[in-house]
Amino acid sequence: MKRVLCPKCENYLYFNETKYSEGQSLVFECEHCGKQFSIRLGKSKIKAIRKEENLEAAEEALKEEFGYITIIENVFGYKQVLPLQEGDNVIGRRCIGTVINTPIESGDMSMDRRHCIINIKRNKQGKLIYTLRDAPSLTGTFLMNEILGDRDQIRIEDGAIVTIGATTFILHTAE
Repeated sequence: MKRVLCPKCENYLYFNETKYSEGQSLVFECEHCGKQFSIRLGKSKIKAIRKEENLEAAEEALKEEFGYITIIENVFGYKQVLPLQEGDNVIGRRCIGTVINTPIESGDMSMDRRHCIINIKRNKQGKLIYTLRDAPSLTGTFLMNEILGDRDQIRIEDGAIVTIGATTFILHTAE
């Protein structure tokens, strides 16, 4: 199954690419907004950061800053690597009109547009401290299968597994 992004509402549509040949044009109508658009099948033009062979190099480059998160979606998703910055990193579903600094490209409607926040700051010794809290969201934020309370702020370490909606990500701290 392949997915294509609606240019108007940014929701994903899925289709079976094996039924079509390379170079063929397909017309879609978005079930969410009704927008009609076409694509031409061919080689993928996905950005280099998303290509599997470049993910390891991107991860190495991001380790030196403030760390990053690796998003692991459900069966139709693909691996995403998103850098973190010092201060609040607002994490949620990417959507037009929602301004957040760590948007996840996802069709997961159980993930809020502003779902959770990872705060990164330095302690008195200069060590980076990572703190997770819910934004608040409708479905809650889970750390290692334990739901966070409305006002909980939990310190997290490298390798922490966080679930927001039906999407899971792993924290990779800076060294």
